[in-house]
Amino acid sequence: MSNSSRWALHYLLATCAAIFAGPVFSKLPVVQSFPLSLFGLNGSHSVHLIVDALALSVLCIVSVRMVHTMPDDGRGSSFLKRMVFPFTTLCIVMAADKTIRVLGVSLISGLGGARYAIAHVTILTVTGLWITTTWLVNFDALHRFFATSSTTTRRTASLTETEELHHETYEERHVDPSPGRPTPQAGSPSTLGRYKILKELGRGAMGVVYLGKDPTIHRFVAIKTMRLDETDDLDTLQEAKTRFFREAESTGRLSHPNIVTIFDAGEERSLGYIAMEVLEGTTLKDWSRKPNLLPCNKVISIVATVAEAIDYAHQQGVVHRDIKPANIMLTKDEIIKVMDFGIAKMATSSKTKTNIVLGTPTYMSPEQIAGKKVDGRSDMFSLAVVLFELLTGRPPFLADNVSALLFTIAQTPHPSLKALRSDAPPAVKAIIDCALQKDPAQRYRRANEFAAALRSSIDGLAA
Repeated sequence: MSNSSRWALHYLLATCAAIFAGPVFSKLPVVQSFPLSLFGLNGSHSVHLIVDALALSVLCIVSVRMVHTMPDDGRGSSFLKRMVFPFTTLCIVMAADKTIRVLGVSLISGLGGARYAIAHVTILTVTGLWITTTWLVNFDALHRFFATSSTTTRRTASLTETEELHHETYEERHVDPSPGRPTPQAGSPSTLGRYKILKELGRGAMGVVYLGKDPTIHRFVAIKTMRLDETDDLDTLQEAKTRFFREAESTGRLSHPNIVTIFDAGEERSLGYIAMEVLEGTTLKDWSRKPNLLPCNKVISIVATVAEAIDYAHQQGVVHRDIKPANIMLTKDEIIKVMDFGIAKMATSSKTKTNIVLGTPTYMSPEQIAGKKVDGRSDMFSLAVVLFELLTGRPPFLADNVSALLFTIAQTPHPSLKALRSDAPPAVKAIIDCALQKDPAQRYRRANEFAAALRSSIDGLAA
């Protein structure tokens, strides 16, 4: 259930309580002879009055929290957020009037029946004008919600399919580098460059991933491929080739124990390929949902290791741009590997274009969403999102559709870590709060500072 739907349900329940709770309680047999008298009322009427007052108080509290919590996404949530107070006022006026008339004229004898009627009609008229004005002013938001709901549903489905394909690569499978005498799948190349193709490992967003072998040094490699002849648009083709080989260029210059090793890259028969080390293990995606969450200290240690690895990459001029659980592997030997620099950019390259959004929406930084030039602080924001998700079992930013999600990341503060993981140390909450600042200047300057803070929090847990 979405956040907006959940609050709408709470509001509906509170409204029903304000209307029906008093009459229901007052008719209970145990209340009929209740020894309480307020404003000259008998016991059951006094209970009726008290229950109505409590129900209206709950409705007011729910209304205030609903307005404070619901995202201002410019569509359905914005419309509901603007309409809450005027509708709450109308509900209170109508419920109070019903209660007063049921309980008798003794409650309004001091004011007088005629004056009460005039006051009641005046308040209803003003409230009606308030509701009408708010409806008209915010009607565009409601119209955008209904006009784009079907479109955003299709976009979300398409995005989900793409992400799942992207995750389903060799890096998430248990790979046996000793395949006996396997044969390549029908239609697969028998060789790529100097590598003999042994079998298909998986299919990702870019293309097919094969298990290969270098016959010269007898080393098994994972070979990621991409078709380079599937478009007639020369500009699109060139951009695709540039992005594909940028992974080899950017990652190939990195030599770090926690970054996947790139051995070779090339192009053969309109098929681009990158040969990299074979990994056995599981990605952090497998540990990002309940009940599979890892212990707090292990999560902090893993993320600190990733921060140190990406700090090394940043010092070499490489920004990953797509840090997420599916791109971080925990191998069978408990070694952390940061993978898939496929959309990484050379920070000093003059070929880099701004105003182009690349990455996975849930883990994007606000500056990525805005299409601005990014640096290592963007990777830190994404890594803080990963840390939050591994600790709580959910990302810090959630929404009904992609557009609302991007708006939430860019504008809405993240929820408190302590509210979702009560045993998380306060120091980790402070670290996440710093790394998830909307303004990059307010975050850690470098990923190694982020890592050092995380290591210090582990020492605090041990102490």
